[in-house]
Amino acid sequence: MSSILRSTRPVPRPESPAPGTHPAPAPAGRPARGLLPVVLTATFMTALDFFIVNVAVPSVQVDLRAGPAAVQWVIAGFGLALAAGLVTAGRLGDRYGRRRVFALGLALFTLASAGCGLAPTAGALVAARVLQGLAAALTGPQVLAILRTAFSGAAQARAFAMYGLTLGVGAVFGQLIGGLLIRADLFGLDWRTCFLINLPVGLAALLLVRRCLPESRAPRRPGLDPAGVVLVTLALTTLVLPLIQGREQGWPLWTWLCLGGSAVLLAAFGVHQHRLSASPLVDTRLFRERAFAAGILAQLAFWLGQASFFLVLALYLQQGRGLDALGAGLVFTAIGLGYLLTSVTADRLAARIGRQVVAVGALLMAAGLGLIGLAAYGAGTTGSVWWLAPGLFVDGLGMGMVIAPVTTTVLTRVAPELVGSAAGVLATVQQVGGALGIALIGIVFYGADGFPRGFELSVAALAVLELVLAALVQLLPRTGPAPAVTAPAGGARPSA
Repeated sequence: MSSILRSTRPVPRPESPAPGTHPAPAPAGRPARGLLPVVLTATFMTALDFFIVNVAVPSVQVDLRAGPAAVQWVIAGFGLALAAGLVTAGRLGDRYGRRRVFALGLALFTLASAGCGLAPTAGALVAARVLQGLAAALTGPQVLAILRTAFSGAAQARAFAMYGLTLGVGAVFGQLIGGLLIRADLFGLDWRTCFLINLPVGLAALLLVRRCLPESRAPRRPGLDPAGVVLVTLALTTLVLPLIQGREQGWPLWTWLCLGGSAVLLAAFGVHQHRLSASPLVDTRLFRERAFAAGILAQLAFWLGQASFFLVLALYLQQGRGLDALGAGLVFTAIGLGYLLTSVTADRLAARIGRQVVAVGALLMAAGLGLIGLAAYGAGTTGSVWWLAPGLFVDGLGMGMVIAPVTTTVLTRVAPELVGSAAGVLATVQQVGGALGIALIGIVFYGADGFPRGFELSVAALAVLELVLAALVQLLPRTGPAPAVTAPAGGARPSA
């Protein structure tokens, strides 16, 4: 998992191409054929484990005699550790090498998965889940940074399209895969296979890391910014923790104190980063580029809706309509079919119509959610849930047109020197947006009279959110000009 970087003189950055062209810092040679499968394996495992645990919870409660608080932390511990560690992980990749940090994260994730699958008690499972979240935080920004630096031009757009496809497949089919694994009950392991399945996959990917992944890092080895690490970790922890646990506990005083404290800590972090002249953890120059700033807002709006929609749909199908995990997972396939159709062509659509591919996707999602709400209202509590399928399919079509193009827009204009910082911010926004969306839509869902009614109101609110996303997209640049964010000369250097 380690490599030796040969010392070379910094290579001056080429002049920026004219507006309207795509910046393409050329990678050193053609990327290895196995690069995409290796990095996307980590992406798939992270997305899958974020959602698959919901299927395993009932069996975990019985097998480990886990109480409600322990079960809640099985879910919350992963998300909290993941969100809190992403920004720092981006800096670690810049400093020590993205391949090295990626390999470390993948190894820890595989080890933690073994810990989850073999956990003898609920407490041991929670600890392993926290380690899983930290490991996923190490790999997440490195995947985005590696795709940004190893590919250029049309190949980069295709790579991000595959990233979006992988992320969506893990999320959409997580419930189905979990249901199938538990139903199969391989070797009598029941829920444990949901975690142990990561072992052969993770080990196989680890064996290919050194052969398939180029090493890259920031040209000037940045410092760790210890004060910034402490501030951002505390800020994100105090923000995400109450969002995860607040509704379940009735929003006690500590949740509001944490949210207020997170605002103060985030402000202190921003001031600290702005004043830091050398190696800030998050370079504030990133936000001077309109594509990055507007793209981050669009990402936030999109992820506000994604995690919350999957949650309320699963609750509606399983607790509101009485389906088991496998039956609910089969309904989810309607979204997956639509998603697969558009996600594999999203890069070509973006090349033709630019930013409007995201707007069209958002409008399709709004239309799909509208159809879902009407179908749920018509089905009541006794009609077939398969009336939801057309709306779910349309929603999936829209999803496939949004994920990869928005990610590409945020990262392609960022100078190579700032890729790690940008990737950490982007991944953090995804996680914070998901937690915030679950908290807000959860208020709507649980505040209604019954799950069917809560589901109808939730999809109506989410449809409005997709319209907001379509409007935010208009803030993005029309074309893909050169990076406006600059840093000291030099680019990500290849390593032997």
